[in-house]
Amino acid sequence: MALQAANLSSLSFPCHTKRHTRTNNGRYCSSSRLKISSSAAASPVVSTTSRSIRLTYLEINSWIWDIGGVNILVDPILVGNLDFGAPWMFDGAKKFLRSFKIDDLPELDCLLITQSLDDHCHIKTLTPLSKRNPDLPVIATPNAESILQPLFSNVTYLEPGEKTDLEGKGGAKVNICATAGPVLGPPWQRPENGYIVRPEENGLSLYYEPHCVYNESFLENYRADVVITPVIKQLLPFFTLVSGQEDAIKLAKLLQAKYIVPMRNGDLDAKGVLSSVLSSVGTMEAFQEMLAREIPNAKLLQPTPGLPLEISFSSIS
Repeated sequence: MALQAANLSSLSFPCHTKRHTRTNNGRYCSSSRLKISSSAAASPVVSTTSRSIRLTYLEINSWIWDIGGVNILVDPILVGNLDFGAPWMFDGAKKFLRSFKIDDLPELDCLLITQSLDDHCHIKTLTPLSKRNPDLPVIATPNAESILQPLFSNVTYLEPGEKTDLEGKGGAKVNICATAGPVLGPPWQRPENGYIVRPEENGLSLYYEPHCVYNESFLENYRADVVITPVIKQLLPFFTLVSGQEDAIKLAKLLQAKYIVPMRNGDLDAKGVLSSVLSSVGTMEAFQEMLAREIPNAKLLQPTPGLPLEISFSSIS
């Protein structure tokens, strides 16, 4: 389970670089080729210049990012429901993109995994994905090694503070740095990962961590133009499962973010014992009011599941 962000602030993470490149020739495939749910409405589009990023939300914690021409699939759940192997405890179904399948994915340059639990490292999705793309480069937390090792042959495991370079099929490059996320177990266990992704050429930098749990002392050395984070808290009795609201504001301030892209990773059609005791705190409207008051120059861009949300470097320069 996730610890509060304050519990991570005393940890320090040295920075090391790992090399991870993909040089095979292949035709770049844009995320705009995704099949779209008929229930989806248009997302806001900031610009259409070449130095933009496109973020396509696939619900829960799943994304496709096109960052400077590098296509990254993040924490995919594309086969069946989210049930942690125990549907009697929790069984969550997507609300909009239930028909979106692995075969609907664009050509990928990388699979990015933040955490080792099923809502991020979804074995029912990763097993067929590995058969379809056996040589797909993977960047992940070492906590997920026991799941990923039998499936993928090209995996780079990053501890918080480590970096790696990734080259897309079209020759574009990004740098990916792991940051400290929640601790899902005893306090001495390695934290899970967040990530800061920066294109090699001038362009937008992006920060992502799906629980809004972060190490302040680590992040104070970094900046990110775009922050993807939950903004609505998810609570179990006596325990914060996913943070948000004021913690998301603090995160955006810390990284000097210009855009906040909110996740709705608790917005599922759910049943089971756990769903009956889960509760939410805060609303999108309350967060937007807080953002306007605390960081008036930042913009909130809400993604629509299945449609690319495009953000341009030129719009913030």
